[in-house]
Amino acid sequence: MASTILATDVAAPVESSSSAVSWGAIIAGSFAAATLTFILMLLGSGLGLTMVSPWSNTGASVTTFAVSTAIWLVIVQWLSSGLGGYLTGRLRTKWVGIHTDETFFRDTAHGFMAWALATLLVVFVLGSALSAAIGTGVQAASTVASGAAIGASAGASANAGDGGGTDATSYFVDSLFRPTDAARLAAPGAEGDAAAAAQASRILIASAASGEVSADDKAYLGQLVAARTGLSQADATARVDAVLAKVEQTKVNAQEAADTARKAGATFALVGALSLLIGAFIASAAAALGGRQRDDDEIAYVTTSR
Repeated sequence: MASTILATDVAAPVESSSSAVSWGAIIAGSFAAATLTFILMLLGSGLGLTMVSPWSNTGASVTTFAVSTAIWLVIVQWLSSGLGGYLTGRLRTKWVGIHTDETFFRDTAHGFMAWALATLLVVFVLGSALSAAIGTGVQAASTVASGAAIGASAGASANAGDGGGTDATSYFVDSLFRPTDAARLAAPGAEGDAAAAAQASRILIASAASGEVSADDKAYLGQLVAARTGLSQADATARVDAVLAKVEQTKVNAQEAADTARKAGATFALVGALSLLIGAFIASAAAALGGRQRDDDEIAYVTTSR
Protein backbone atom coordinates (compact mmCIF):
# COMPACT_ATOMS: atom_id res chain seq x y z
CA MET A 1 0.00 0.00 0.00
CA ALA A 2 1.53 3.31 -1.13
CA SER A 3 2.07 5.78 1.61
CA THR A 4 0.35 9.12 1.33
CA ILE A 5 2.57 12.24 1.64
CA LEU A 6 0.76 15.03 3.37
CA ALA A 7 1.56 18.72 2.85
CA THR A 8 2.34 18.97 6.54
CA ASP A 9 5.13 16.40 6.13
CA VAL A 10 7.11 18.68 3.79
CA ALA A 11 9.50 20.92 5.73
CA ALA A 12 8.81 24.56 5.19
CA PRO A 13 11.84 26.71 4.19
CA VAL A 14 13.38 28.60 7.05
CA GLU A 15 13.79 32.35 6.47
CA SER A 16 16.40 34.19 8.49
CA SER A 17 15.04 36.96 10.65
CA SER A 18 18.20 39.03 10.29
CA SER A 19 18.89 41.25 7.29
CA ALA A 20 21.51 40.23 4.74
CA VAL A 21 22.86 43.79 4.79
CA SER A 22 25.35 44.75 7.49
CA TRP A 23 24.83 48.47 7.50
CA GLY A 24 27.27 49.05 10.33
CA ALA A 25 30.14 47.59 8.32
CA ILE A 26 29.08 49.47 5.19
CA ILE A 27 28.94 52.82 6.99
CA ALA A 28 32.28 52.22 8.70
CA GLY A 29 33.96 51.28 5.43
CA SER A 30 32.46 54.23 3.57
CA PHE A 31 33.59 56.73 6.21
CA ALA A 32 37.11 55.30 6.08
CA ALA A 33 37.15 55.51 2.27
CA ALA A 34 35.77 59.07 2.24
CA THR A 35 38.32 60.24 4.81
CA LEU A 36 41.23 58.72 2.92
CA THR A 37 39.91 60.23 -0.32
CA PHE A 38 39.81 63.67 1.27
CA ILE A 39 43.37 63.31 2.58
CA LEU A 40 44.70 62.08 -0.76
CA MET A 41 42.91 64.87 -2.64
CA LEU A 42 44.59 67.46 -0.40
CA LEU A 43 47.92 65.75 -0.95
CA GLY A 44 47.33 65.72 -4.70
CA SER A 45 46.42 69.41 -4.66
CA GLY A 46 49.67 70.22 -2.88
CA LEU A 47 51.71 68.16 -5.32
CA GLY A 48 49.87 69.74 -8.25
CA LEU A 49 50.66 73.25 -7.06
CA THR A 50 54.35 72.38 -7.00
CA MET A 51 54.16 71.42 -10.68
CA VAL A 52 52.74 74.72 -11.97
CA SER A 53 54.42 78.10 -12.07
CA PRO A 54 53.30 81.62 -13.02
CA TRP A 55 56.60 82.18 -14.81
CA SER A 56 56.90 81.48 -18.52
CA ASN A 57 58.66 78.31 -19.68
CA THR A 58 58.84 76.94 -16.14
CA GLY A 59 56.89 74.21 -14.43
CA ALA A 60 55.11 71.27 -15.98
CA SER A 61 53.32 71.49 -19.32
CA VAL A 62 49.56 71.23 -19.64
CA THR A 63 49.85 67.69 -20.98
CA THR A 64 52.09 66.58 -18.13
CA PHE A 65 49.78 68.14 -15.58
CA ALA A 66 46.69 66.52 -17.12
CA VAL A 67 48.29 63.07 -17.26
CA SER A 68 49.53 63.39 -13.69
CA THR A 69 46.06 64.41 -12.53
CA ALA A 70 44.47 61.44 -14.29
CA ILE A 71 46.95 59.01 -12.76
CA TRP A 72 46.43 60.51 -9.32
CA LEU A 73 42.65 60.18 -9.58
CA VAL A 74 43.04 56.47 -10.32
CA ILE A 75 45.46 56.07 -7.39
CA VAL A 76 43.06 57.88 -5.04
CA GLN A 77 40.19 55.61 -6.02
CA TRP A 78 42.38 52.52 -5.83
CA LEU A 79 43.63 53.20 -2.30
CA SER A 80 40.48 54.63 -0.74
CA SER A 81 38.13 52.06 -2.29
CA GLY A 82 40.46 49.22 -1.36
CA LEU A 83 40.58 50.37 2.26
CA GLY A 84 36.84 50.97 2.53
CA GLY A 85 35.90 47.67 0.86
CA TYR A 86 38.32 45.62 2.92
CA LEU A 87 37.11 47.12 6.20
CA THR A 88 33.52 46.48 5.14
CA GLY A 89 34.27 42.81 4.54
CA ARG A 90 36.18 42.32 7.77
CA LEU A 91 33.68 44.15 10.00
CA ARG A 92 30.46 42.48 8.86
CA THR A 93 28.87 39.79 10.99
CA LYS A 94 29.24 36.13 10.06
CA TRP A 95 26.43 34.69 7.95
CA VAL A 96 25.43 31.20 9.09
CA GLY A 97 23.75 28.56 6.98
CA ILE A 98 24.31 30.07 3.52
CA HIS A 99 26.29 28.83 0.55
CA THR A 100 29.80 30.14 -0.08
CA ASP A 101 28.69 31.60 -3.40
CA GLU A 102 26.01 33.61 -1.62
CA THR A 103 28.59 34.80 0.90
CA PHE A 104 30.84 35.94 -1.94
CA PHE A 105 27.97 37.81 -3.57
CA ARG A 106 26.99 39.54 -0.34
CA ASP A 107 30.55 40.61 0.38
CA THR A 108 30.89 41.98 -3.14
CA ALA A 109 27.61 43.86 -2.83
CA HIS A 110 28.67 45.25 0.55
CA GLY A 111 31.90 46.56 -0.95
CA PHE A 112 30.01 48.21 -3.80
CA MET A 113 27.54 49.83 -1.40
CA ALA A 114 30.38 51.11 0.79
CA TRP A 115 32.02 52.64 -2.29
CA ALA A 116 28.74 54.26 -3.37
CA LEU A 117 28.11 55.75 0.07
CA ALA A 118 31.71 57.02 0.29
CA THR A 119 31.35 58.65 -3.12
CA LEU A 120 28.18 60.42 -2.01
CA LEU A 121 29.90 61.61 1.15
CA VAL A 122 32.82 63.04 -0.83
CA VAL A 123 30.45 64.76 -3.26
CA PHE A 124 28.46 66.19 -0.37
CA VAL A 125 31.56 67.56 1.38
CA LEU A 126 33.36 68.82 -1.72
CA GLY A 127 30.30 69.42 -3.89
CA SER A 128 30.01 73.19 -3.44
CA ALA A 129 33.68 73.89 -4.11
CA LEU A 130 33.78 71.50 -7.05
CA SER A 131 30.60 72.91 -8.57
CA ALA A 132 31.91 76.45 -8.23
CA ALA A 133 35.18 75.54 -9.93
CA ILE A 134 33.47 73.70 -12.78
CA GLY A 135 30.88 76.45 -13.20
CA THR A 136 33.58 79.12 -13.39
CA GLY A 137 35.52 77.12 -15.96
CA VAL A 138 32.48 76.46 -18.12
CA GLN A 139 31.42 80.11 -17.97
CA ALA A 140 34.88 81.29 -18.94
CA ALA A 141 35.12 78.83 -21.79
CA SER A 142 31.69 79.72 -23.14
CA THR A 143 32.43 83.44 -22.89
CA VAL A 144 35.69 83.05 -24.76
CA ALA A 145 34.18 80.82 -27.40
CA SER A 146 31.18 83.04 -28.01
CA GLY A 147 33.15 86.14 -28.88
CA ALA A 148 36.39 86.25 -26.95
CA ALA A 149 37.65 89.71 -26.18
CA ILE A 150 35.39 91.49 -28.66
CA GLY A 151 32.22 89.44 -28.84
CA ALA A 152 29.08 90.65 -30.49
CA SER A 153 27.31 90.79 -27.15
CA ALA A 154 29.24 93.95 -26.42
CA GLY A 155 27.42 95.71 -29.25
CA ALA A 156 24.46 96.56 -27.07
CA SER A 157 26.54 98.70 -24.74
CA ALA A 158 28.29 100.34 -27.71
CA ASN A 159 24.99 101.14 -29.40
CA ALA A 160 23.73 102.64 -26.16
CA GLY A 161 25.85 105.69 -26.98
CA ASP A 162 28.65 105.68 -24.45
CA GLY A 163 30.80 107.11 -27.28
CA GLY A 164 34.09 105.64 -26.14
CA GLY A 165 33.69 102.05 -27.20
CA THR A 166 33.44 99.09 -24.90
CA ASP A 167 36.09 97.61 -22.62
CA ALA A 168 36.57 94.83 -25.14
CA THR A 169 37.45 97.20 -28.01
CA SER A 170 38.89 100.23 -26.21
CA TYR A 171 42.49 99.14 -26.68
CA PHE A 172 42.07 98.59 -30.42
CA VAL A 173 40.19 101.87 -30.90
CA ASP A 174 42.94 103.72 -29.01
CA SER A 175 45.50 102.06 -31.28
CA LEU A 176 43.68 103.40 -34.33
CA PHE A 177 43.50 107.03 -33.15
CA ARG A 178 46.90 107.53 -31.53
CA PRO A 179 48.31 110.92 -32.62
CA THR A 180 51.52 111.03 -34.61
CA ASP A 181 53.02 114.21 -33.17
CA ALA A 182 53.32 115.91 -29.79
CA ALA A 183 51.09 118.82 -30.81
CA ARG A 184 48.14 116.58 -31.51
CA LEU A 185 48.86 114.54 -28.36
CA ALA A 186 48.73 117.62 -26.12
CA ALA A 187 45.80 119.30 -27.85
CA PRO A 188 42.30 118.65 -26.49
CA GLY A 189 40.21 116.31 -28.56
CA ALA A 190 37.82 117.68 -31.12
CA GLU A 191 34.11 117.17 -30.77
CA GLY A 192 34.16 114.50 -33.44
CA ASP A 193 36.72 112.29 -31.66
CA ALA A 194 34.13 110.58 -29.48
CA ALA A 195 31.83 109.95 -32.42
CA ALA A 196 34.72 108.59 -34.50
CA ALA A 197 35.77 106.28 -31.69
CA ALA A 198 32.19 105.05 -31.29
CA GLN A 199 31.91 104.35 -35.01
CA ALA A 200 35.22 102.49 -35.07
CA SER A 201 34.15 100.45 -32.05
CA ARG A 202 30.89 99.45 -33.70
CA ILE A 203 32.72 98.48 -36.89
CA LEU A 204 35.13 96.30 -34.96
CA ILE A 205 32.31 94.64 -33.03
CA ALA A 206 30.25 93.96 -36.15
CA SER A 207 33.33 92.63 -37.93
CA ALA A 208 34.11 90.31 -35.03
CA ALA A 209 30.55 89.01 -35.09
CA SER A 210 30.56 88.38 -38.84
CA GLY A 211 34.10 87.07 -38.95
CA GLU A 212 35.46 89.55 -41.51
CA VAL A 213 35.76 93.27 -42.26
CA SER A 214 34.13 94.44 -45.43
CA ALA A 215 36.08 96.57 -47.90
CA ASP A 216 33.82 99.56 -47.31
CA ASP A 217 34.28 99.35 -43.53
CA LYS A 218 38.04 99.05 -43.90
CA ALA A 219 38.16 102.06 -46.24
CA TYR A 220 36.01 104.11 -43.89
CA LEU A 221 38.22 103.21 -40.92
CA GLY A 222 41.22 104.39 -42.92
CA GLN A 223 39.52 107.70 -43.60
CA LEU A 224 38.65 108.17 -39.93
CA VAL A 225 42.18 107.39 -38.83
CA ALA A 226 43.69 109.73 -41.44
CA ALA A 227 41.36 112.55 -40.43
CA ARG A 228 41.93 112.19 -36.67
CA THR A 229 45.65 111.38 -36.50
CA GLY A 230 47.25 113.37 -39.31
CA LEU A 231 48.55 110.26 -41.05
CA SER A 232 48.53 109.94 -44.79
CA GLN A 233 45.84 107.76 -46.31
CA ALA A 234 48.37 105.00 -47.03
CA ASP A 235 49.77 105.07 -43.51
CA ALA A 236 46.26 105.15 -42.02
CA THR A 237 45.25 102.14 -44.09
CA ALA A 238 48.39 100.33 -42.95
CA ARG A 239 47.53 101.10 -39.32
CA VAL A 240 43.99 99.79 -39.83
CA ASP A 241 45.36 96.56 -41.32
CA ALA A 242 47.77 96.16 -38.40
CA VAL A 243 45.02 96.68 -35.81
CA LEU A 244 42.66 94.30 -37.60
CA ALA A 245 45.43 91.71 -37.64
CA LYS A 246 45.79 92.11 -33.86
CA VAL A 247 42.04 91.72 -33.45
CA GLU A 248 42.04 88.54 -35.51
CA GLN A 249 45.00 87.13 -33.62
CA THR A 250 43.27 87.88 -30.33
CA LYS A 251 40.23 85.97 -31.52
CA VAL A 252 42.37 83.02 -32.62
CA ASN A 253 44.21 82.94 -29.30
CA ALA A 254 40.94 83.09 -27.38
CA GLN A 255 39.41 80.30 -29.47
CA GLU A 256 42.50 78.14 -28.96
CA ALA A 257 42.30 78.72 -25.22
CA ALA A 258 38.61 77.81 -25.25
CA ASP A 259 39.30 74.66 -27.25
CA THR A 260 42.08 73.68 -24.85
CA ALA A 261 39.75 74.21 -21.90
CA ARG A 262 37.05 72.14 -23.61
CA LYS A 263 39.43 69.25 -24.28
CA ALA A 264 40.80 69.40 -20.75
CA GLY A 265 37.29 69.36 -19.30
CA ALA A 266 36.25 66.41 -21.46
CA THR A 267 39.39 64.48 -20.56
CA PHE A 268 38.92 65.17 -16.87
CA ALA A 269 35.31 63.99 -17.00
CA LEU A 270 36.19 60.78 -18.83
CA VAL A 271 39.14 59.99 -16.57
CA GLY A 272 37.03 60.79 -13.51
CA ALA A 273 34.33 58.36 -14.63
CA LEU A 274 36.95 55.70 -15.35
CA SER A 275 38.54 56.17 -11.93
CA LEU A 276 35.13 55.79 -10.26
CA LEU A 277 34.49 52.54 -12.12
CA ILE A 278 37.90 51.30 -11.02
CA GLY A 279 37.08 52.31 -7.46
CA ALA A 280 33.79 50.38 -7.54
CA PHE A 281 35.57 47.24 -8.77
CA ILE A 282 38.38 47.55 -6.22
CA ALA A 283 35.93 48.10 -3.35
CA SER A 284 33.88 45.04 -4.33
CA ALA A 285 36.94 42.82 -4.69
CA ALA A 286 38.48 44.10 -1.45
CA ALA A 287 35.24 43.45 0.45
CA ALA A 288 35.09 39.88 -0.89
CA LEU A 289 38.70 39.35 0.19
CA GLY A 290 38.11 40.86 3.61
CA GLY A 291 34.95 38.81 4.18
CA ARG A 292 36.67 35.56 3.22
CA GLN A 293 39.59 36.30 5.52
CA ARG A 294 37.16 37.15 8.31
CA ASP A 295 35.39 33.80 8.01
CA ASP A 296 38.62 31.83 7.54
CA ASP A 297 40.21 33.44 10.59
CA GLU A 298 37.14 32.66 12.70
CA ILE A 299 37.11 29.03 11.54
CA ALA A 300 40.80 28.70 12.31
CA TYR A 301 40.32 30.26 15.76
CA VAL A 302 37.42 27.94 16.61
CA THR A 303 39.37 24.90 15.41
CA THR A 304 42.47 25.73 17.46
CA SER A 305 40.34 26.55 20.50
CA ARG A 306 38.87 23.06 20.51
